[in-house]
Amino acid sequence: MTYFAPMPILNADFALSFARSWVESWNQHDIDAVLSHYADDFELTSPLISSIAGEPSGVLRGKTDVRAYWQQSLARIPELHFDLKEVMTGVDCLTLYYRGHGGTVAEVLWFDGAGKVKQASVCYAVNMARKDEL
Repeated sequence: MTYFAPMPILNADFALSFARSWVESWNQHDIDAVLSHYADDFELTSPLISSIAGEPSGVLRGKTDVRAYWQQSLARIPELHFDLKEVMTGVDCLTLYYRGHGGTVAEVLWFDGAGKVKQASVCYAVNMARKDEL
């Protein structure tokens, strides 16, 4: 098992700088710039992974697999644009709350001791028109 030294409690300056850089990289569709925020062996979970990457677990590990997934995503949604709404900090994580192509998204990013994302989990808003199903 690999041990990651925890990142110190994230401060507002780091969180805002990271968030702005991350969103700018995505809005420029620059996958290399986006991936520069992540550790080489990071883990990404998203409910869209199964439909786009064909991975039924919804989990991808490592930059190579995630790059392919993100390239497929950008090919499917060439007008992809994120509008950052809120940045929330935790001990070794932050949550980016933004508006994406399909609605509201919350993305939780956990950091290693080097300030790189080691794990990311993406959650998409449930269409509240279907709230009677909840």
